[in-house]
Parts: sequence; structure tokens; C-alpha cells
Amino acid sequence: MPASSDFEPKILVISTNLISDPGIDYAGSAHVHYPSSTRMLRFPCSSMVRPEFILHALTHGFSGVFVAADGGDCPFLRDCSDRTARRMQRAYALLKEHGIEEGRLRMAGICSVCSDAFAKNVKTLYDAAKRMGPVRGNGRGATT
Repeated sequence: MPASSDFEPKILVISTNLISDPGIDYAGSAHVHYPSSTRMLRFPCSSMVRPEFILHALTHGFSGVFVAADGGDCPFLRDCSDRTARRMQRAYALLKEHGIEEGRLRMAGICSVCSDAFAKNVKTLYDAAKRMGPVRGNGRGATT
């Protein structure tokens, strides 16, 4: 079902304090445009993002979640990329279990100078969420 033209997706961006956050801040100071309905939440490391948290965000008002991951630059864990990838696989499985489109979750490595990449990823997710409309999964394993 296509969304109404007045539907404004809310995007949650999960960033990391030392790696992706400076790139996101740079996007703001460089006046790189991304949707104004974007909200930020900081974590120390992208491997700390729990799949259940992503599901909760999507069942409680957000239309999409973008994880701005540390990639190989994480100062805390050598295997951060592998741990983050496993968490995202579980998050995609949770979305499927709850009848929520997998296209509502996006992840990319964002570094301290990746302002354009950040904006492009958020805009792509926003556009996808706009096409999908409001989240229809009910958070209990079936679509409403």
C-alpha cells in the first residue's frame, strides 16, 4: 500500500561517539542536506546496538533505522565489524518475524569525513520508508 503524500518518515540514526559522529557533525557544519525528521542516538560502539532495540524503534514511531557503523576503525574491539554484522543479521531476522519490511533497516560504515555518504544513506532510507508508508508490523509476529 503506497503511503499518502503527507506521510513524513521519522528516521533514527544510531551513530558512534568517536567514529561516525564526527562525520555526521561535519554534514551539519558543511550544510549537507538530509531529511529534517532524522533523529540521532549515540553509542560508544556499533556492536553494542541490540537487535531488539531496532525492533522497538520501528514499532514505536520510527519509520527507518540507519546504523552508522564503526567499520574497521573501532577503537574498542578488534572484531567490531563481525560483531556488528551478527547483530544486524539478527535484527533483519527479527523484522521478518514481526512482519516489518527489511528495507526499513540500513547500515553502512561512516567515518569522520563521510558527510556525503551519511546524507546519501539517510536520504535513501527516508525515500524507501516514504514509499513503504507507516510501519505495519505489530511487533508481535504478524502484520496488521
